[in-house]
Amino acid sequence: MEKDSLLRLTTLSHPQRLSVFRLLMRRYPDAVPAGEIAAALSLKASTTSVYLSALTDAGLIRQHRRGTSLLYRAEPAAAGELIDFLFIDCCRGRPDLCPPLAKGAPKMTDTRYNVLFICTGNSARSIFAETILRDLEGSRFNAYSAGTRPASEPNPLALEMLASKGHETSALRSKPTSEFQTPESPRMDFVFTVCNQAANEDCPSWDGQPISAHWGLPDPVKATGSLAEKRLAFQQTYGALRNRLRAFAALPIETLDAISLQTAIDELGADHLEGTPA
Repeated sequence: MEKDSLLRLTTLSHPQRLSVFRLLMRRYPDAVPAGEIAAALSLKASTTSVYLSALTDAGLIRQHRRGTSLLYRAEPAAAGELIDFLFIDCCRGRPDLCPPLAKGAPKMTDTRYNVLFICTGNSARSIFAETILRDLEGSRFNAYSAGTRPASEPNPLALEMLASKGHETSALRSKPTSEFQTPESPRMDFVFTVCNQAANEDCPSWDGQPISAHWGLPDPVKATGSLAEKRLAFQQTYGALRNRLRAFAALPIETLDAISLQTAIDELGADHLEGTPA
C-alpha cells in the first residue's frame, strides 16, 4: 500500500495532472473521452495523453474502450486508499491529528432536504429537475436550480413542455450559482450537475459538504430539425429526468449512511434511464 500511495502522491503533485483527476472525479461515474478532457482544461491532445497515462499507471483512473474511442473514468477507491494511508496509517488514526473520515459519516436525519440542480445555462435541464422534484415530493424536498453561466430566461420550449405536463411555470427564472453561495443561502443537502459542461468546471466547494453527483444529459436546447423534432428532444429529457428523480425520491435517505447514499445516487447517474412520455 505504501508504494502505491507514494506513486499516487507523486502523480497528483503535478498541478495539471491533479486538474485532470479532479475533473474526472466531478464527472464520476461517467467515462469521459480524452478530447473532451483536453478541451475542458485547454490542454494539447499530446499533453493530455501523457497526463492520462500517468494517472492510469498510478491506478487513479481507468481506461475504457467504446468502439474506436478511449474513455477515462476516475477510480474513487484508489483515492480512498490514499486518504487511508495519510490519515489512518501515517497518523495511526489519532482523532487529534486526523480529520473526520467519511467512513464514519452519520445518516442524514433532516425531515426536509435542500436539493440544487446545476447546468450551464439554467434554461432547460436544471429547470426541469427543479420543477419535477418540487411537484413530485415537495413535502420532503426544497428544490432549486442555477447555472454557471445562466441564460437571461428559461427556454420557451422548456416552459412549454412543463406547462403541457401540468406544472406551474410563472415563477421559474434562470439564476447564477452565486445566488446559492451567500451566508443567507439555504444549506444544501444534495447538489447535482445535469450537464457535462457544468461538471467540467472547477467550481468552489459547497458549504456543509452536501452529497453531490453528476447526472449528465444531452442538451435539448441544441436539438436541430423541425419544431416537432425539437419538442421531442425536450420530451425525452423531461422523461429521463422524471424517471431518475422518481428513483431518487424513493431512496430511504433517512436509513442510509453517507457512503451508501452516495453509492445509490451514483448508480442512478450511471443507469442512464431512458426518458419515456409522462
